[in-house]
Amino acid sequence: MGSRTFWETTKVQGSELVDRVRQLVREGNVRRIVIKQGERSIAEFPLTAGVVGVVFAPVLAAVGAIAALVTDCSIEVEREERDEPPGADTEPDPEVEV
Repeated sequence: MGSRTFWETTKVQGSELVDRVRQLVREGNVRRIVIKQGERSIAEFPLTAGVVGVVFAPVLAAVGAIAALVTDCSIEVEREERDEPPGADTEPDPEVEV
């Protein structure tokens, strides 16, 4: 079972920034968030599977401060996609006795 990473970019207004980052963290497969204004990276937050609650509060406070200063920005997200073994997503047929 392996995994691969890929990047995704979303453009947001400053007022939407905190909500979007909060949503991304809840998704769980995000490894890193980079906030950019134009081509310049203004913040980067590495995330791990255990980032929740109190640990995430300082990151969210920083994102809120950034949102107050920028208007148009983009969020680049590094995601991790795990490969499932063949047949892992299928359930046994209820009609077949095991």
